[in-house]
Amino acid sequence: MAERLAIAALIGLAAGVEREWSGPASGPKRRFAGLRTFLMFGLLGGTAGLLLAANEGLSAAVLLAGGACFIIAAYVMAVRRPEQPLDGTTEGAALVVLGLGVLAGLGHLGLATGSIAVVVFALGEKKRLHWLVRRIGQTEMHATLQFLVLALVILPLLPTGPYQSLWGFRPRALWGIVVLLSGLNFAGYLAQRAVGVTRGYVLTGLLGGIASSTAVTVQFSRRSRAEPEHGAALGLGIVAACSVVPARVLLLSLVLSTSLARALLPYLLPPVLAGIAMIVVSLRQPSPPAGAPPDARSPLRVGSAVQMALVFQVALIAIEYVRSTWGSAGLLGSAVLLGIADADALTISMHQVALGMNATSLAAHGIAAGVLASTLFKLLVAASLGIGALRRWTTIGLGVIAAALVVAAWLAWTN
Repeated sequence: MAERLAIAALIGLAAGVEREWSGPASGPKRRFAGLRTFLMFGLLGGTAGLLLAANEGLSAAVLLAGGACFIIAAYVMAVRRPEQPLDGTTEGAALVVLGLGVLAGLGHLGLATGSIAVVVFALGEKKRLHWLVRRIGQTEMHATLQFLVLALVILPLLPTGPYQSLWGFRPRALWGIVVLLSGLNFAGYLAQRAVGVTRGYVLTGLLGGIASSTAVTVQFSRRSRAEPEHGAALGLGIVAACSVVPARVLLLSLVLSTSLARALLPYLLPPVLAGIAMIVVSLRQPSPPAGAPPDARSPLRVGSAVQMALVFQVALIAIEYVRSTWGSAGLLGSAVLLGIADADALTISMHQVALGMNATSLAAHGIAAGVLASTLFKLLVAASLGIGALRRWTTIGLGVIAAALVVAAWLAWTN
């Protein structure tokens, strides 16, 4: 109980320090509550939480109602003064402190302390947040609302599947690809506005490669036909996304098995370093000035995302059909198929091989073969769907990564 009360008091103290630091403590524009008052609000909320935990709901309600009435009365008195600006931030923060104090009193200490950290950050970053809001235009606001509908309304309502009569169709997973591709488009739009075209696409590729480097490759390749003047930047974004794959595989293998990670290090470290070097060089190149891309369409490009999701679904059905009909030609054949389909599935499957056959070195070689197949497959996709400068840059960048993989695999295998 003492620990919960102490956390509740610290919650009030944190908000009170910020309020007293950021505004006048005296004079006609002073705030109604400062450090000591917020400390009391935190203790009041904590006490109410302890009473609720002890099944004393009526006593807790009386305390909270008294605190809330005090805050509301202070706000009413403040807005009646003509010299007082119309601002209820401090009163709102006091109500939040009451609520978080109750959470602390109930024992939800992590949630309460994390929430007050966000609240204090929002209070202290007032100018920057207002600056950010002023920079949001109608296009960005509409795109944000549309993306929220795609991700938070439509996606949870779709059934998960799979439907075996429809070749294992998974509606929610398919729409998840649409959300991912639309999010990539929106992230690229915002990154271009913030840091320019070249750096914006490289940053988007890095972030998108964490989720799906294949999605980045397909989306950027198709986009090069609509934006041929940005072909080099789009190609560098694909290289950045594909550079994430070996690093992600190394991290996942480290989580699964340290021995597998050690066996993989000679295979995958060279392509990771090669990718980092190319990204650094590309970021040092001059970039066009930041600004809104000259495109009247929605930054989400939902229609294009739906088309690509359907293509992905057909490709997955084809890969599953090939595997079920003809099987795989040994370990490396399976690794190649899995590498093209999913790098995470490749790593987990080869980890199971290493455990079952006690063949860590062979599993590492299989993972390297899968990553190489994935890189070459994305090079083929970029060459087929992309045009102009994107083809040149992806051929150079992915060729360097593939060459580093081949040389590293050959040296590791011979040793």
